[in-house]
Amino acid sequence: MTALPIGPALARLAPVGLDELIDRAALQTRVDRKYLVPAEALPRLLERLTPYAQVLDIDGERAFRYQSVYFDTPQLASYHCAAYRRRRRFKVRTRTYLDSAQCWLEVKISGARGSITKHRLPYDPRDRGTVDPGRDFVDEALTRESIGPAARSSLAPVLVTEYRRATLLLPDTASRVTLDSALAWRHGDAALRLPGLAVVETKTASAATPVDRMLWRAGMRPARISKYATGLAALRPDLPDAPWRRTLRRHFRGTASPTDPAPDLSHRPEQEASCV
Repeated sequence: MTALPIGPALARLAPVGLDELIDRAALQTRVDRKYLVPAEALPRLLERLTPYAQVLDIDGERAFRYQSVYFDTPQLASYHCAAYRRRRRFKVRTRTYLDSAQCWLEVKISGARGSITKHRLPYDPRDRGTVDPGRDFVDEALTRESIGPAARSSLAPVLVTEYRRATLLLPDTASRVTLDSALAWRHGDAALRLPGLAVVETKTASAATPVDRMLWRAGMRPARISKYATGLAALRPDLPDAPWRRTLRRHFRGTASPTDPAPDLSHRPEQEASCV
């Protein structure tokens, strides 16, 4: 991954430690708003946020490498729930913090009015490519959230994402903002990178944050993007993509390297999968 172009801007923000960040803005149930922002615009955004924000600082580092492995059923139930905008949707993934070698197994549930609930289990990073050691945890979380049996069939790795993340705390609103850049996806032998684009995500209990209002004044509106579903749709053009079609056309289509092999379409699902 290339270095973030925002190092100097991050250095000017007041630091916050991980324990304080979690204590003040854990937000395991929250509302997320995502924006697609040119990476070159991030330094100016951070400069304007200096009076409002603190940046996560761990041992002097303020940007960290992430890797997520997303799991789905043979019928891609998780993907299809998102593609067909089911009322309750789920994702199962491992998330590895590559700089610290920490790993979590996570189950994310999307509910009414855009709310997100996340269940997390500490995980051995050597197992990040499989859910087998945490299968009971996954099943219990899905059952607790009333996600039906179709989601609890065999789960296999489908997509790998990597990026660099800086995390901000907005103390006045007890909310968080993440800035992800050096975005990359891998599905089988196909790969996609978007070095000129960043995902800015606000995570709040409900109300808009100063970051939301700044982006709105700049003419930016929340975009429909899911690192899993949008990335898989970009690499699998045979899949239904209605929720992210505008995002795909504007930012993703035609961005795969010409040396990347064509996506493998051999496991195209024969019918829509159900998640309830």
